[in-house]
Amino acid sequence: MGEESDGSGASRGSVRGRCWSAFRRSPFFPATVLVLIVAAAAGLFAGSYTYAMANPTPHNIPTAVTGVPASEVKRAEFVQGMERALGAELRLRHFATYQEARNAVDDQRVYAILQSRHHAAGLDVSGASGATVAQLLAETAPRVGEEIGVPVAVRDVNPLQKGDPRGLALFYITLAAVILGFVGAIQMSVHAGALNPAERIAFTAAYSVLGGFTIAAVVDWGLGAVRLPFAESWLILALTLFTSGMVFTMFNALFGRWAMLPTWGLMVLLGNPSSGGAVSWPLLPSLLGEIGRWLPPGASVNAQHTAVYFQQHQHFFPFAVLIAWAALSCAVFWTRRHRHPGGRETAAAAAAG
Repeated sequence: MGEESDGSGASRGSVRGRCWSAFRRSPFFPATVLVLIVAAAAGLFAGSYTYAMANPTPHNIPTAVTGVPASEVKRAEFVQGMERALGAELRLRHFATYQEARNAVDDQRVYAILQSRHHAAGLDVSGASGATVAQLLAETAPRVGEEIGVPVAVRDVNPLQKGDPRGLALFYITLAAVILGFVGAIQMSVHAGALNPAERIAFTAAYSVLGGFTIAAVVDWGLGAVRLPFAESWLILALTLFTSGMVFTMFNALFGRWAMLPTWGLMVLLGNPSSGGAVSWPLLPSLLGEIGRWLPPGASVNAQHTAVYFQQHQHFFPFAVLIAWAALSCAVFWTRRHRHPGGRETAAAAAAG
């Protein structure tokens, strides 16, 4: 009987093995894997955006200080009250004159200016620097001033444009450029698979230039939502589209048909929530706020934001980040181009083999 049992168990194992082998070769296996991946991606997508944006909380807010020395005691009391109310640190930077402090705001080194006077205080916020930060400061400062008996006058010295009162338009156009950048690369692989590596890069650049133009034209000329410095905004959008497209192309050469997973993770799950577009960097979890500056979506939002609201204070850093990601992606794709699915050269080599 023991031998019969062993034979039966071996038979069942053999049947299970054959069934599994047949399932692995069937079209149902990749479909099942995709079902599980999409389900996991949906949860991660919702979780990443909720974690970053649902409850924005300040950690430290760079703030310029200028004013008369005689009010230092009241100023310290006001700052302590603000930090208690906000649950965050006001990282104070002292400036000798108001103009120096205002230059720091325009250079995006500080988010507000606290002016000390003998019997009152003024808090200048900058909506263009970060709408969520400015709103939080503007709501909290008068309440704290009332508690310590010091009237506080709040004004927005650099408001957002009328067509974009919540400051989200730049985030949306960047989001469009990021997603369409890698979707375009996906479609290029599906519908133009015969393109050789250099041709693929060239056509990615072509749809990036044209796509950047149409995004800027629709938002500015068509809808009038935001007045863009058109040439600069077009350049930033085109560079964002190209970088996003080449990031997917790089991963496609590295991971083949699963390239969408690292692309989605880098650009959408991590890059967009940490970009500072929907929620300003001081209100993001500190790690996200630091990472976001070094990823393509954050660099694009940063460059676009400065181009629109601080035109005389543009920085090279966000452009350097986009260029570095684009160059890295092109270099990896080029060195691994023999593994990239598609291309006449690859097909010819496979046929010869």
